[in-house]
Amino acid sequence: MKTKIISKIQNQMKEYLNPDQYIKLTNSLLNSLQDVDIIDNNNELCEKDNFKLLDLFLSAKQVEGCSPKTITYYKSTIEKMLVKIKKQIYNINTDDLRKYLFDHKNEKQSSKTTIDNIRRILSSFFSWLEDEDYILKNPVRRIHKVKTGRTVKEVLTDENLETLRDKCDEIRDLAMLELLISTGIRVGELVRLNISDIDFYERECVVFGKGESERIVYFDARTKIHLMQYIQQRTDENPALFVSLNKPNTRLGISGIETRLRELGEKCNIKKVHPHKFRRTMATNAIDKGMPIEQVQKLLGHVQIDTTMQYAMVNQSNVKHAHRKFIG
Repeated sequence: MKTKIISKIQNQMKEYLNPDQYIKLTNSLLNSLQDVDIIDNNNELCEKDNFKLLDLFLSAKQVEGCSPKTITYYKSTIEKMLVKIKKQIYNINTDDLRKYLFDHKNEKQSSKTTIDNIRRILSSFFSWLEDEDYILKNPVRRIHKVKTGRTVKEVLTDENLETLRDKCDEIRDLAMLELLISTGIRVGELVRLNISDIDFYERECVVFGKGESERIVYFDARTKIHLMQYIQQRTDENPALFVSLNKPNTRLGISGIETRLRELGEKCNIKKVHPHKFRRTMATNAIDKGMPIEQVQKLLGHVQIDTTMQYAMVNQSNVKHAHRKFIG
């Protein structure tokens, strides 16, 4: 409420003041009201204002190209904060948010990564409010990034991959497996592929990644053979590359692929088999075999090379070999 009053006075006086006078007015208002508590008794209006601003923020994110999944995550995270703090957005300060993150970590036993993800989303929300002049200053600005340890995530070994191939009873699953191994595409990109996106002559396909960014990925000869076998034995007319085994042969969704891979992993006694693990495996193998990190970044569709480095965990045996070769 205090910030809202200051903003209202600023807007009313802006046309009558030069820049120096405008700054002096702002500082004077901030200093004068620093120790003054202003209470808004209209709690119903307070809640409506909060969620109206949240809706405007989410609309802005949709315009920027954020996926429905991201929008839902933003909405859920910010709503929980607003319900917990129970203050009008204009009055939420850094201490409120620090306490919220502290309580969330203790109550939910959340990891440092989860807490930092919440901090990042709240920072995006309040930065937007600041940019749009709904608040004077982003209260998350003084809450620093949570330091998280880097854990080496598992990849699939060559033996794992061969075992998974051997246990595939359906040509569709084998073709899907080979495409994931060869390209390292995201599961969201996989489910959107159509047969027409595949160029068998060049052994490549066009995928649409995050933010509707388009890129070309490449697959090997083994993948080509299994994909062609799978497509040739299909009798449906669905344009999707991967469809359900039973009629009406609908396009496979993300959960369908995740379930199929998990079941295949359980059959092979391999823990945590999921689409993203193939992506990490491809990146690691590519770097281990000498592919420049910039080219791996291009294949994975990452904007920042730091993101690529998180996927590519260099094989420890290669580090040992390199140490003996170059250092002794």
